Amino acid sequence: MLLFLSVPVPQPRPPGARTRAGAARVARWRRLRRQQLRRLRGLLRVLRGRPEAGTRRRGRMALCGQAAGAASLPSELIVHIFSFLPAPDRLRASASCSHWRECLFYPALWPQLRICLRVSPAEQPRLEFLMRKCGWFVRELRVEFAAENYLSGGGPGDGGGADTGTGGEEVEALQLSARWLEVLRTYLELVLCVLVSIRNNSVLQQQGSLSNTYLSKVDPDGKKIKQIQQLFEEILSNSRQLKWLSCGFMLEIVTPTSLSSLSNAVANTMEHLSLLDNNIPGNSTLITAVELERFVNLHSLALDFCDFTAEMARVLTDSNHVPLQRLSLLVHNVSVMHKSLDNMPNDEHWKALSRKSTNLRVYIMAFDIKSEDMLKILKPSIPLERIHFDSYITCVSGAIVDLISRQYDKFLTHFILMNDVIDTSGFPDLSDNRNEDPLVLLAWRCTKLSLLAIHGYMVWAHNLIAIARLRGSDLKVLEVTEESIDFDQGELADQDVDPVHNLIEQVSLGLGQPWHAVMDIESLSVFTEPNRHFYREMQSFSEDI
Repeated sequence: MLLFLSVPVPQPRPPGARTRAGAARVARWRRLRRQQLRRLRGLLRVLRGRPEAGTRRRGRMALCGQAAGAASLPSELIVHIFSFLPAPDRLRASASCSHWRECLFYPALWPQLRICLRVSPAEQPRLEFLMRKCGWFVRELRVEFAAENYLSGGGPGDGGGADTGTGGEEVEALQLSARWLEVLRTYLELVLCVLVSIRNNSVLQQQGSLSNTYLSKVDPDGKKIKQIQQLFEEILSNSRQLKWLSCGFMLEIVTPTSLSSLSNAVANTMEHLSLLDNNIPGNSTLITAVELERFVNLHSLALDFCDFTAEMARVLTDSNHVPLQRLSLLVHNVSVMHKSLDNMPNDEHWKALSRKSTNLRVYIMAFDIKSEDMLKILKPSIPLERIHFDSYITCVSGAIVDLISRQYDKFLTHFILMNDVIDTSGFPDLSDNRNEDPLVLLAWRCTKLSLLAIHGYMVWAHNLIAIARLRGSDLKVLEVTEESIDFDQGELADQDVDPVHNLIEQVSLGLGQPWHAVMDIESLSVFTEPNRHFYREMQSFSEDI
């Protein structure tokens, strides 16, 4: 960092210097000049971060002292210096004086604002302060709310001691504990704080948020949710430069009429649109094919699969639309139950879309989808790059895995297989009654596979070694939970070889890097928080264009 300060040029000898009084004035003038130069050198040493021995205290005093000029530096110069510092260092530097603290919230320093907050009342004053300072000018805003004890917050045991013979309503009331409902009330307050602060922001370019469930329990009359919906539509109507609109699992905060608040000029220039909400009642959708015609400049799109109809695929192939490059689709059993799959694109629509967008890549996440429905969804011409299965009731069959490895061998890079079952002794075996394990065939056929994560399905140790050898160092991530791995009886009977140590050694040798099974499933969000994992992966998938 270079810091340029204007130093006055030494003046010629003052008149009368030859007299006794003149000599005294010259001496005082020289002492003053030496003092000013010493203070200036101390200031420069502190700003460069290299104070000399014995001058640390004097340098710091010179920095904050008025005589050294630190407090009177132009705001533009301080902002320019701050621009080279990361956010934590800016906050530390702003503690020097009030003038520097005012410069901390200069709009040019905060083009992006990404906040991850605990849903706690203690966070509200901090959020209010930050949004009051930055909400009116920030260009990119991403706010993520994460409740503490996410998995246990609404589980049984938090709300009292009901016996196992209670009815369905009492069990539901037990699960919706008082603590969890209080977390959701706080969540609504924090969402309102964010939306109120950016309601008049006309330069906002990106916006995203996450939320949680059971909002109707904490807002039975719907006043707060309706207020949030109105604020959201007001923000959209005030936007003039919105490029990225990402709303994931916001649960009725985004309505089917929300996008109508956007002007045509904003809709025509938007580059990313994400509308993921499987709680829309009935057959209503957040966007229709007619509404999609306004978004002619979309590069990435994320929707519920049941909302992505054949008519939408036709709209995206029109000549007035730019080629779509990223498409993320959420297939949820709730949507499949309430909406029909009859209107989804057929293979010809996917072929036309691929011809229009040669760089198109698709990311699919399936929640508890039956195998017969997946067979309807997985058209051969889908340029599928990532797929994530998450099951609580139904299980993915070996035939589905085999179909994926055959149809998408040229594109598939990420494959996640998750089965959240309680009884770990009954994991399904994908290779049952098959000559070859479908996961091994997946690793053999899909030559671009770089991520494989498995939990809740039986993976034989020798097949895991084969997968590591087939893909080698190209398989960057191999995450398999310890309880999913099983060994042949022959491997267990060999007293000379430790089967677990041999597995770790052989897989590490095949991958060309140290490897071990996942011992703590709670440490990986891909297994414990699939919704949040999918949302984050969708964001990075859309940004990687």
